[in-house]
Amino acid sequence: MYKETNIRSIAKGITWRIVATGTTMSIVYIFFGNIELAVATGILETIAKVGLYWAHEKVWQKIRWGRKKIEPFNLMFTGLPLSGKTTIADLVYDKLQKLDIPIERIDSKDIRELIPNIGYSKEERLKHIKRIAHLIQTLQKNSISTITSFVFPYKESRKIVREMVKNNIVVYVKASIEECKKRDYKGVYEKALKGEIENFTGISDVYEEPQHAEIIIDTEKIKPEEAADIIYKYIKKNYIK
Repeated sequence: MYKETNIRSIAKGITWRIVATGTTMSIVYIFFGNIELAVATGILETIAKVGLYWAHEKVWQKIRWGRKKIEPFNLMFTGLPLSGKTTIADLVYDKLQKLDIPIERIDSKDIRELIPNIGYSKEERLKHIKRIAHLIQTLQKNSISTITSFVFPYKESRKIVREMVKNNIVVYVKASIEECKKRDYKGVYEKALKGEIENFTGISDVYEEPQHAEIIIDTEKIKPEEAADIIYKYIKKNYIK
């Protein structure tokens, strides 16, 4: 979260005093018709009240009453390769950034570039997901929310995240294998069908559909922008009231 700095509090005090002091000087001049008295009153009032305002702000920063903490959450996008997870997650991230809340974007491609030797067997995937869950957990301890987009192919992998992470929101980005093949600009499905890629989710490895997803997005029926709006409204309603 963000902390009010001293310089910001002082700047707020000065701009407010310009307005308030001008009003005070005008009132004094109207009642007494003495410009010198009006200016002197304005200067003294400004010096006194800027200091008082700053002190007042510092005291209220320490008072928790009336504040509502935004609990960190994790938007967990799951679905078949090329179902549309990354596209929608990026759109949601852009929308949530505008709310000025601490939030980070974590995508499978970026993580695999950092740790290129991660395998694709079930055991290796589960171990990798534990690392991701630990990263999210660490960010949440610093009040940072996250948007993650991974295949998360197994019920067990999604359970790992649910158990380690607070406020986990599963977004199932749904698309048929045939539709994903049509979107296959990388040619990965073709390679998987030829046996050139092992343990490829949906072809040579299983994808276990989420049974309890908080949000289901059918990308064969909903455009990415519409999907992003649905998810954004869900977060606004349930986590950023």
